[in-house]
Amino acid sequence: MSFEAWLLFAVTETLLCLSPGPAVMMIIATGLKRGAGMSIFSNLGILAGNTIYFILSATSLGALLLASYEIFFYIKWIGAAYLIYLGVTTWLEKDSVLEVPAEEQKLAGGGRLFLNALALQLANPKTLLFFVALLPQFINPKQPIAFQIFIMGVTSVVLEFFILLAYGSLAGKASELARQPRY
Repeated sequence: MSFEAWLLFAVTETLLCLSPGPAVMMIIATGLKRGAGMSIFSNLGILAGNTIYFILSATSLGALLLASYEIFFYIKWIGAAYLIYLGVTTWLEKDSVLEVPAEEQKLAGGGRLFLNALALQLANPKTLLFFVALLPQFINPKQPIAFQIFIMGVTSVVLEFFILLAYGSLAGKASELARQPRY
């Protein structure tokens, strides 16, 4: 992979990571409700889901999965149902957005935030479509493919980690400011 191809991939990946979607919304919600530090667990769950989809797409299992409309259809609807569930439960909550009850803080530790984010990302088959469509554009078939995919995978995870970290940190800071009486 040439430096120019890698740089173009990194710029493309950065722009796509900056665009809001379910993952970014989850990170922002976690940052607002739990603080910047706890949003890192959600961040890692999102990245674990992306890594799974990246591996699937890189090993051609993604193409096999996409070839089966029935499997894709079920994944899509399970993902939609999960997103609706998250939306309805958030809407029906009676607590203040900025106050987290002590019992909820105990239940929603880092592991639970990680698993919720992982489930959210795996329930979003658009991520798989994205990787299946994007990766071939940057691969040079005359060079070792596995190494190129590895470089793109590491680049993707590192870039998205820092972008999601920034979203979570900004949300956490906004939440801290909103809790101060003068604001």
